Formats: sequence, C-alpha cells, structure tokens
Amino acid sequence: MTKLLKNLWGRFLFLDRGIVPTRKLIVIFACFSFVMMVLTVIGVSWLQIFLLNGLIFSASLIDLLFIPKRSEITLQRQMPSQLERGLPYLATILVNNQSKLPCQVTLMDGLPQSFQARFPLMSQVEAEEGVRISYELCAPVRGDYKLDKLYARYSSKFGLWEKQTAVHDSFNVRVLPDLSETKNYLEDAQKYLMHEGVKVRKRKTGVGEFAQIRSYVVGDDPRKINWRQTAKLQTVMTNEFEPEHGKHVMLLIDCGRMMGAELKHGNRLEKAIEAALTVAAAALNNGDYVGVIAFSKQVSVFLPPEKGITHLHKIVDAVYNLQVDPSESNYLAALQYVQAAQKKRSLMLLFSDTKTFLQENRTLAYFEGIKKRHLLLLVTVEDELLRSRARQEPIDIKKAVIKGVAQQEIIHKKKQRIKWEKQGFLLVEAKEDRLATAAVSHYIQVINQGLL
Repeated sequence: MTKLLKNLWGRFLFLDRGIVPTRKLIVIFACFSFVMMVLTVIGVSWLQIFLLNGLIFSASLIDLLFIPKRSEITLQRQMPSQLERGLPYLATILVNNQSKLPCQVTLMDGLPQSFQARFPLMSQVEAEEGVRISYELCAPVRGDYKLDKLYARYSSKFGLWEKQTAVHDSFNVRVLPDLSETKNYLEDAQKYLMHEGVKVRKRKTGVGEFAQIRSYVVGDDPRKINWRQTAKLQTVMTNEFEPEHGKHVMLLIDCGRMMGAELKHGNRLEKAIEAALTVAAAALNNGDYVGVIAFSKQVSVFLPPEKGITHLHKIVDAVYNLQVDPSESNYLAALQYVQAAQKKRSLMLLFSDTKTFLQENRTLAYFEGIKKRHLLLLVTVEDELLRSRARQEPIDIKKAVIKGVAQQEIIHKKKQRIKWEKQGFLLVEAKEDRLATAAVSHYIQVINQGLL
C-alpha cells in the first residue's frame, strides 16, 4: 500500500485529519444512481447521468459551509490519573464549540489496546456552547500508560459530510492492583475476617500489651478481672490486652514463570500482589513494620521495613508494575538476600507457587538456617484444575488416566507438605478469591499467638 493510500485509509478509519462522506450521503447517492440506471432504459443518455451526478455532488458540498472549522472545536479529556485493575471508572471528554454553527459530534479516545471502553460517542453541540460526554472504561492490565490523541468527527445538521480531526491531549495513567480487599479490611477488619472464623483480638492468654480497663462482659477471662478497680467502682472491671506492636513483616513476592498461570480473574501474580497489599495494610494498621521483596531469577524490588499506614503508598508504588518473568524463580538467592537485609526476627510471607517451591530440596536445607531467626509462611493459590480433575468421574479410559495422574500429584504434594511442616514451615493454600483473607487471618494468628 502506497503512502497516499495509507493516508486515505487512515482518514476513513478515524485516524487522521480530513473530510469524509457520511452514511446518509452514501445512501442518497446509491438511491440516485439506481434511479439513473432505470432511466437509461427509457433512453436517458450517459452524459446526462454524469451531469446529474456531478450536480448532486456539487450541491452536497454546500453542506461544508455549515460545519464549524477545526480551530473552533476544542477537546479535553478528564479522568483519574490512577486506576485499579479490573474496576470500572468514568472518564469525560469536554467538547467546546466556539463557532456560531451547531454540529453533531462523534468521538473516540485513543486508549491503549488493553483498555476496555465502548466507542464511538455521539452528542449534539449547540453553537457557542460546550458539552460533557462521559464513558466508562476498564483497565485489566497493570502498568504505566500514556494516553495521547482524541479523535473527533463533526457534521452539520444536514449530515452529508463530516470533518474529522485528531487532537493531542497527553495524559499519563497508572493502573494499580485491585485494592478492594485492602479497603474492605481497613473499613472493618472484624467483618472482613468473619467468614474465616478469626477474631482480631483473639490471642494467647498472657501475651500482649495492656490496652485499657473496661467493664466485664460475658465471655471475658475471669483471670483478667481488675479487682482494685472493681472494688473502687463497685462494678466488675477487666483488663484488656492487645497484641504487641512493632513486629517486622517481610512480604516476598515471586514473579517467576509459574506465577503467570492464568486463573479465572487474572493470574497468580495478580492475586499474590493483591493479597500482599492486604496483609501490608493489616500489619501497618496494627503498628508493625512491613517490607517488600520481589524476585524471580534475581531480586528486582526491595523496600526496607517501615511502620505507619502512609508506608502503604510506598509499597503500592513499588509493586504495582511487577510483571511475570519467563525464567525460573531463584528461591535461594531471594532467601539469602532477605536474610542479609533483614537482621531482626520477622514473619516472612512468601507468595509463590506450591509445586515448584516444595520440589526445591536445596531450599529445605537452607530453611534450616533461616527458621532460627525468622518465621516463614508460604501463601499460594489452590490449583482448582487439579482438584476438579481428581474429582471427575472416570467414564472412559482417557478420563480415568487423567484422574489417576491428578490424584497422584495431590498425594505427592501432601507428602512434600508434611515434610515441610515437620520442619516448622507454615503453608497456606486457598482459592483465588480467598487468598487475601487467608493470608491476613494467618498473619493475625501468628501475631496473637506470640510466635514472633
């Protein structure tokens, strides 16, 4: 295709400046041409037909006089600079008509290919007025994006010809992980964990810091009754304790090849990042220190532990653009790095794939040295496909073989898991929609039981 043909094709595809006929004009010409073909049967000459077509075409050009100039139409995009993955957002395009002629406007936004939105947008813009045209968009892929052009076509009230233009309106957008789980926890931690059967204040007796003295209620431990305050106020009062604050929590996020396995909503890495951010919010809200390490064949992100809920913004900035690395994960390098960087005893939550991690025999040997200083907890997404194939009915030979292999794989995984648990290693395997809740509940249990 030559350069000239590419330019013409770009104009018809809403990609360039130009003037294009509308569907209305094409239909009129098609009907007129059909009438002319019928007239040729009764003796109308071809010269007359060409003259009539030329007359109709010339008359249609008068429509261009009633279309505003390109300089009189301005476009401006308004939308959030930060989006969360997979959530709908509302964007607005401001159209300002500075001419004395009304027009019909058709718009398209030059969004990245991964964004989801419905185009084109249509609206009537009166003379010397403006209009707001809104549309809903969704960004299913995390990362940094640059939005550049806005494309517009506008026609007169006759609607025979359309002028089109491309307006440069640069806008940078960051697509963050889905923070719905994190927000739900911060709004009401107890309600968030209710379906897991975990109480935020449930803890080992005698462990924790003194918080306050309150009235005794049914279910409180009688051993915690404050007899001095009870005698003074003539009502039963009890001491309330809460878990100790200031613990160190390290979040290890595996970005290796196996974390790219697709799930119902996203992949394993997406769910790992969302669960890690929820745990970070819970720990920071509890007054603990939280750090982050992301790795594949080498460590790509390291954020030292800090406290305070404002540190959550730094964590989001550090992990929102993590991508799956097509190489295998180097667990030994990651564990060596975190052991060298983190001297204080910490709870390490490793978000990874169970199968590849448990088969690393060298990792188990190295873990013997780490568990003397740190507590390691593996958090992973349950393989629902493996479970479903192990439960299927063996109605034929093929499905019977698949069922047997799946059951054998589950048995092997259980044996490996038992071996790791005997060494003091904690394992959490949950469904993709329960991963964040399971990770937070196990973190709370570790803190409340005083294991750190």
